Amino acid sequence: MGARTTTIELGTAVIDMRYENPLYMAEDAASADLISMHSSGVGRLQLGLSRGSPESALNGYETFGYLPAADSTDADDARAKTAIFRAAIDGAGVAQANPRLSPAGLLSIQPQSPGLSDRVWWGSGTRATAKWAAEQGMNLMSSTLLTEDTGVPFDELQAEQIQIYRDAWKAAGHVREPRVSVSRSILPITTDLDRRYFGGERNSEDQVGYLDGGLARFGKSYVGDPDVIAADLAQDAAVQAADTVLVTVPNQLGVQYNARLLGTIVHQVWKPLGWK
Repeated sequence: MGARTTTIELGTAVIDMRYENPLYMAEDAASADLISMHSSGVGRLQLGLSRGSPESALNGYETFGYLPAADSTDADDARAKTAIFRAAIDGAGVAQANPRLSPAGLLSIQPQSPGLSDRVWWGSGTRATAKWAAEQGMNLMSSTLLTEDTGVPFDELQAEQIQIYRDAWKAAGHVREPRVSVSRSILPITTDLDRRYFGGERNSEDQVGYLDGGLARFGKSYVGDPDVIAADLAQDAAVQAADTVLVTVPNQLGVQYNARLLGTIVHQVWKPLGWK
């Protein structure tokens, strides 16, 4: 995608760091960023990282050879790997040089892509992890699920999460302005085909259930006429607090359908709201 496009940002949802070799990943990420470099010299890769979500495999990362230390958890392991990865893409020395072949000292991974570190996001499912992400200097990515519940609507809880993140960022004294994204399921109905797929649906309500041993709150889907969706999004507290909205699409319906769906969202939902 980086080699075939020139202007759009290219990113991931979240990469489960429990399964990653952080130095190998740093080389891959820098290579991908350089391949997709804009003519202005600015990289276009946006990397989402996280400790992963509940999965069908029991400790699946152990099958890949990644076992947390006896006194740490899988979340600790994911955060430790993230620290190694970020140091590596920032140019830190990670391997001792062979004095017979090069000057003494530490060698960094190659290639290096300057600025990539500022485009790393942390997928946060709670207010506490959002605060941690801010302290670490990572952008915030918050999805349609929060693994906690306080009884308030999803968008209000997520807006609170974003405010906690921004306050922690300011307190940490980071120089640059952070980016914050939220995800939303948006399905405008404008054709007979849309109605056949989703016509029986309508804007859902938040759902609360147990996930990974505790209460979790799931955000609603936005389904229906584009103008109604636009009006509802304008009242979404977290959407208004974020600077980026990631749209989840029914990818099982194929590229052609989703390309048209995204076009409808841009022209009939985004533009009426004055969004880019």
